[in-house]
Amino acid sequence: MPINTEELLRILACPKCLGGLTALEENAAVAGFACAACQVVYPVREDIPVMLVEEAEDRPTWNARHPEARERS
Repeated sequence: MPINTEELLRILACPKCLGGLTALEENAAVAGFACAACQVVYPVREDIPVMLVEEAEDRPTWNARHPEARERS
């Protein structure tokens, strides 16, 4: 079942700084949630956001691995 992105963005926060997140889409699906303050992306695996600091990827590495991922508007 696909995740409801709008609902998740209302309740999720960055576990590192408690700041807001932005959804990153790839191939019409949410691929991760980005924190602008920490410059990290929390991946979505099998429709489940992995909100663990140790699983986050720094934004430059994420961008290199997912060049087609875009912020959801």
